[in-house]
Amino acid sequence: MEGIGQSIFWIILATLFYTYFGFPFMIVVVGILYNRRVQKREILPRISLVVAAHNEERSIAEKLTNALSLDYPASHLEILVASDGSSDKTEYLVSQFQDRRVRLLSLPRRGKIFALNDAVLASTGEILVFSDANTLFHASALGMLARNFADPQVGGVCGNQMYIDHCGRDSSSQGENLYWSFDKWLKSMESRTGNIVSADGAIYAIRRELYRMPSVTSVTDDFAISTSVIERGYRLVFEEDALAYEKPSAAAANEFSRKVRIINRGMRGVILRKALLNPFRYGFYSLILFSHKVLRRMVPLMLIALLVTSWIIYDGGAIWLAFIIAQILFYAIAITGYLLRSTNLGRFRLFYVPFYYCFVNAAALVALVKISMGKRIELWQPQR
Repeated sequence: MEGIGQSIFWIILATLFYTYFGFPFMIVVVGILYNRRVQKREILPRISLVVAAHNEERSIAEKLTNALSLDYPASHLEILVASDGSSDKTEYLVSQFQDRRVRLLSLPRRGKIFALNDAVLASTGEILVFSDANTLFHASALGMLARNFADPQVGGVCGNQMYIDHCGRDSSSQGENLYWSFDKWLKSMESRTGNIVSADGAIYAIRRELYRMPSVTSVTDDFAISTSVIERGYRLVFEEDALAYEKPSAAAANEFSRKVRIINRGMRGVILRKALLNPFRYGFYSLILFSHKVLRRMVPLMLIALLVTSWIIYDGGAIWLAFIIAQILFYAIAITGYLLRSTNLGRFRLFYVPFYYCFVNAAALVALVKISMGKRIELWQPQR
């Protein structure tokens, strides 16, 4: 029995090591050996910039002002704001923009995905660019996205989301920024292998003819829409120079519920696109999807199993005692980081890294529980 327990312990530890270190190392190696470059060229396709908005009165005017100032020919750009049943001043503010490029779709409240579907049906662009209402683009962002479509194998492009305020209200914003820095680096490495795992909702683009309308609202739109490109046999790549700026979420209390929602809907998106996990059809991308999206969300279960197994197999030996102490110490520092999150001391990496790591995995655990109970998140209020 002891031997079985030790085997389980080492398997869990090895899987965790692979998730955070082995997988990124493998991606780097494959990217160096394979390195599928995108044949970029300056082109000017007609672009439809699509923004789904629900009660975004705080952000929408600045968003449209930013969009209209982008360095892209006015004759080749339209901006569609799909108002998903907004009950504040969102629609009024959009209507105040007299520029012919701006179009408002006043829709009943049905969810973001249905709003995007309606906007795409009303659009005229060759390239669809999707963005959030609180995201601002660098002046050259559209051109940087567009040049990738000169390569006929490219069906979708993910831009480079950056946070413009790293301070936030507490240390969770620093953890979020660190996470995004790692995730962007990983995407740039994945892109060299052929495909990134999925796009980010802040800034991404696909060919209009590849848009596949999701029929359910309980999945993340960016994952469902962007991965349909891969499903159709085209590449989904990362464009580091297509910059988009966004402020981090305000405080940990709001961020936790947002994380639960994103992870819940993200995992449902994987279920929706489960065919992509077939390596015989989608090759190396299937391993990327499994490692990046599935294994990472299973981490909280592995962490719990690792701690429980450590106690079960502890026989007084120094090695097992060290493992137990290391785990307890790590979680103690994470709790301390949580308690100090609004202080200057809490902004030291010693505290905010363990805190944010446990914070994200706690959200993943709640999301997994909700999924197992059949709970879906269809609609929500934006948290700015």
